[in-house]
Amino acid sequence: MATSPIWASRPKTRGLVLDLIRSARTITRIELAEATGLTGATISEVVRELMGDGLVVEAGRGAPTGGKPRTLVQLNPLARYSVGIQLERNTCVIVVVDLAGRQVARTSFQGVATMPPEQALPLVASQIDALLATAAVDRDRVLGVGLVSYGPQDRRVGVLLTPQPTGKWLDYPVARRLAEILELPVLLDNDAAAAAIGEYWMGAVDPRSTYGCIYMATGIGGGVVVAGEVYRGSSSNSVEIGHISIDVNGDECPCGNIGCLENYAGPSALVRQALATPGLAQRLALDPAGADLLTEFARVAAAANAGDPDARGLVEQSARYLGSAAVTMTGLFDVDTIVLAGPSFAVASSIYQAVIQQEVDRRTFARRPIRCGSYRRSTGRTRRRWAGRPSSCRAS
Repeated sequence: MATSPIWASRPKTRGLVLDLIRSARTITRIELAEATGLTGATISEVVRELMGDGLVVEAGRGAPTGGKPRTLVQLNPLARYSVGIQLERNTCVIVVVDLAGRQVARTSFQGVATMPPEQALPLVASQIDALLATAAVDRDRVLGVGLVSYGPQDRRVGVLLTPQPTGKWLDYPVARRLAEILELPVLLDNDAAAAAIGEYWMGAVDPRSTYGCIYMATGIGGGVVVAGEVYRGSSSNSVEIGHISIDVNGDECPCGNIGCLENYAGPSALVRQALATPGLAQRLALDPAGADLLTEFARVAAAANAGDPDARGLVEQSARYLGSAAVTMTGLFDVDTIVLAGPSFAVASSIYQAVIQQEVDRRTFARRPIRCGSYRRSTGRTRRRWAGRPSSCRAS
């Protein structure tokens, strides 16, 4: 008997239907058929399979529409879990989420930057085991692990293509090795791309829209999403906005380019500039040898919020550089919205959003509004929104 294309692509179809149920929260089989273009019989069979696996349950009846009320279906959030890891240069954040994406447990720790991967990854794995035990999550219900980190990286092979935080991490098979330790599937992705698609998964954007994300932690990255799909480029290292050249006569960057945005607007640049500003380092008790870059940067950002003129001048200068990057992203990808995400936007988000929006409004050639605003940071802080003009920015 011939196999139809829909049955040959059953995993993809199941994933599509499951995602529609997730995003709708409750939905009828008829609505699923209308949204996917699949036949009612195919939808009924897929939903039956998902219910058999415990992933989907019936949720009562919908509102009457002139006939018999139709049965609603919804996810069973406790049926499966996933683990998310954010591996920064000196910080690691681990979360456990249920099938609906709700966080059920979280931990964070520092010191990863001082360890070689052979030592750091077993530590990460032990923290995951402890977190699952604390949350009383059965490992048999864990689908896998999403590992996000800075780029560049070989997403397919699961390795970092950068000697950061130390040279031993370059080309080290982080995804494969962590999967071996945990005995769970591990998928590596870029932190900025993950933040960008997170906006789609949280339902904060029009699912048909094209939007960009500027992500700032210890470094600066970028991502673009088109109708729910991350733009990957030829090697999944697209939209490295932190390494666009803003000064053709600038210093050489470790990436090989010169005058990179990150070296002028990133947290390390601001801390370096603050240390060189007479009196500011003393007022803020900055540590020239401090290993925790994000803490030192947060002190500068907090002082800017509090009205320190030197600190505010540095943050506003950083924001103007990032505004230039936002204008570049708008010109290259014709985005509807720009999201500002990541822990380094959190403390002084109002300053960053306002200045970046001004730059986008003033400099973009688009003739339609583009909003700039903020996305919930990876630590789970509440999202804030701003309405704007030509492309829109949201900060994290």
